[in-house]
Amino acid sequence: MILISRQLRSGRAGLLYLLIASVGWGLNWPAMKVILAEWPPLFARGAAGVVAALGLALLAAARGERLAIPRDAFGRLVLAAATNVLVWMGFTTVAVQWLTVGEAALLVYTMPIWVTLLAWPIRRERPTFRTVAALVLGISGIAVLLGGEVTAFSAHKLFGVILTLSAAILFALGTVTARTALPVPPLASVAWQVGMGCTPMVMAGLLFERPDFGALSAAGWTMMAYMTVVPMGLCYVCWFAALRKLPPSTASIGTLLVPIVGVIAAAYALGEPLGVKEIAALILTLSGVALALRKG
Repeated sequence: MILISRQLRSGRAGLLYLLIASVGWGLNWPAMKVILAEWPPLFARGAAGVVAALGLALLAAARGERLAIPRDAFGRLVLAAATNVLVWMGFTTVAVQWLTVGEAALLVYTMPIWVTLLAWPIRRERPTFRTVAALVLGISGIAVLLGGEVTAFSAHKLFGVILTLSAAILFALGTVTARTALPVPPLASVAWQVGMGCTPMVMAGLLFERPDFGALSAAGWTMMAYMTVVPMGLCYVCWFAALRKLPPSTASIGTLLVPIVGVIAAAYALGEPLGVKEIAALILTLSGVALALRKG
C-alpha cells in the first residue's frame, strides 16, 4: 500500500510537471512571433538558452549541487544535449526557411509516434491499445489544426522536411533515453544540456544571421525575458522531471498540448483566428492527451 501511494504521488507530480512544460512551451509560440520580427531565430533561441543555462547553473550551485561532470558521463550528456535541445530547437528553427510554420509543426509533432516506436525495442514498453488510440486522436487534432496550411511538399522543401523529421525522431530518442538518469544532479544536468545545446545556435547565429543588437524593442526584450526564464529554463526543468516520473510515450503525447496552447494564446494575444477548426482540434487533442494520461 505504501508503494502504491508513492507511485500515485509520483505520477501526479509527473503530470503537473508535464502540464507546466507543455503550457509554457505553447505560450512561447506567440512570444517567438514578436521576437522573430526583430531578431533572427537561431541567435534569439540560442541566446535565451545560454542565459537560462547560466541562471540554472547558479541556482544549482546555490542549492549545493555539484556542477562537475563525471568523465564516464560526458558522452551521454553531450548526446542528451544534442537530441533534447540542439536538434529539437535548432533543426526546426532552420527548417522554416523551406517550410511554412504549419508544415514544420505538423511534422515535428509526429514525435509521440517515434517515441512509441522507439520505446518498444529500447525500453521494452510495448504499445497498448490505449496508447495507440491516444496517438490517433492527438495527431488527428494537430492535423485538423494545421491541415489548412499544409500543401504538397515540392522538391525545394525536401531539405526542410528532412530537418524537421530528424528533429522529431532524435528528440524522441532523447525522450526515451532520458528516463535513465545521468549521474549529475537534476538542475546541473538541465543547465549543462541547455547550455551545450544552445551555444552552437548562438555561434551559428553570429556567423550566418548577423543580428542587429539594437533592433529589439521593449516588447521584444519582454518576450526574450519570458523565453529565457520559462521555455528555456522552467519548462526544461519540468520536462526532465516529468520524464523521470512518467513513461516516455505518456509524456510525449502530453506535448501535443503545445501547439493547441500556442494557437489559443496567439488568438488572444495576436488576434489570430480561433474558429471551428481550432476548437475541433482542441477537442480531439485534449481527448487523446486525457486518454493517454488516464489511470489504468
